[in-house]
Amino acid sequence: MVIGIYLVGTLGVGLWVTRKQGTAGDYFLGARQLPAWAVLLSIVATETSALTVISVPGLGARGSLVFLQLTFGYFLGRAAVAYWLLPGYFRGDQETAYARLESRFGPGTRRLVSVVFLATRFMGDGVRIFAGAIPLALITGWPVPSSIVVMGIVTLAYTWLGGLKAVVWADVVQLMVYVAGGVAALWIAWDLAGGPAASLAAAAEAGKLRVVDLAIDFTATYTLFGGIVGGALLSAASHGTDHLIVQRLLATRSLRDARVALVGSGLVVMLQFLLFLLVGVAIWSAGLAPEEMLADVIFPRFVIDHLPVGIAGLVVAGILAAAMSTISSSINALASSMTHDIYASWTGRRDPAHLFRVGRAFSAGWGLALIGGALLFEAYASGSDTPVVVLALSIASVTYGALLGTYLLAARWPRARGRDVVGAVAVTVVVMLVVVFARRLAQEGLDWLQPVGRLAWPWYVPLGTVLAFGTGVALSYLPSGGRPAGRAE
Repeated sequence: MVIGIYLVGTLGVGLWVTRKQGTAGDYFLGARQLPAWAVLLSIVATETSALTVISVPGLGARGSLVFLQLTFGYFLGRAAVAYWLLPGYFRGDQETAYARLESRFGPGTRRLVSVVFLATRFMGDGVRIFAGAIPLALITGWPVPSSIVVMGIVTLAYTWLGGLKAVVWADVVQLMVYVAGGVAALWIAWDLAGGPAASLAAAAEAGKLRVVDLAIDFTATYTLFGGIVGGALLSAASHGTDHLIVQRLLATRSLRDARVALVGSGLVVMLQFLLFLLVGVAIWSAGLAPEEMLADVIFPRFVIDHLPVGIAGLVVAGILAAAMSTISSSINALASSMTHDIYASWTGRRDPAHLFRVGRAFSAGWGLALIGGALLFEAYASGSDTPVVVLALSIASVTYGALLGTYLLAARWPRARGRDVVGAVAVTVVVMLVVVFARRLAQEGLDWLQPVGRLAWPWYVPLGTVLAFGTGVALSYLPSGGRPAGRAE
């Protein structure tokens, strides 16, 4: 009953703010009138929602607090984007993150980078839908594939009707709910473990409160060096080149508001990761994280089995609503990029009312595609103890390095031309696909890939960025009939 009431209320909030929409600017950018604090909370909810609530407690229960080292890099990466990249987005009237590349490299490059974004977002959010379906399957007894379909269809209906403004305000409500649920879960887990002092003492003795790992090891997943370098470049790519986040920043009232929202989200994400890692540590202290249980099941099972009636329903509803919000955000961003970067760029149609209708059609298509992608990832991850947060970030890393490398070429290498960027992106994506799936390929008989498969995933984006930039620089020295392009602003 609690879950049903909450979902209806959340949908009501979303539908209430969808009024007065008639143009693509209203639908995709909220008429550029969203306040900074709401965008800040929306960024946090969109990037971490279901994955944070489900996977991060599992990381805390199985390991320690070393995952926090990534957030140090996250903050530095956002600060760099706010200083160097954001001003360029607020020159002129840009609809997407990739419009600025058209003036530097031409429309073909803009379309290519948009396609890379579409592929990255499709793969990453397929995992997010899968993650959000886990608690729904546990509480209803439905198979995970059925839960994916139900949640996806409901989200698609809401997203098709709504726009970015509805998504952002729904994010604000949902973030508050699932953070409150996390605090309640932490307190109850501490109580089951004999109190906060007893729980923290046991965790400290077992080394579960360790935050910093000073090792210089490219095969270790969570180290300070890897967290700062890998986390900074991952955050710079996701928050500086991924239209899912840039779309929100473009919807603020000014460059200053966008900077406040972006940098502030780094601090809030750090606190949120700490909260849910401590939840996992507390569950372990209470003896409720047996080794045979999959990491991603630890927190949902705790919610269902040990939280009081009502609170359990609220937490599960918060997980579902947050997951649905992330999906709706993705659908809206995918449709926005498809409408402006692909459709409008290709056809020359710029009428806002026409693009509004086209955007809604693309929203429906992407919603169905994401449901199919989630079903594929459910089959891929079946029986695996790899946390879905790690799976999602690994998949995103396939193309994030290529995207960030493209922007570096645009800003820092005047010789680069459109053809150089196309070659750099193609080479980087192919190589990173091999790197990300090297371990699986080695198990299938390609033994020479075993050393590559040991590379920790936080280094994927740095590797891809260096590869893309280096390939673009090398290609720029190949002979051409045209003159080198000038440096971008």
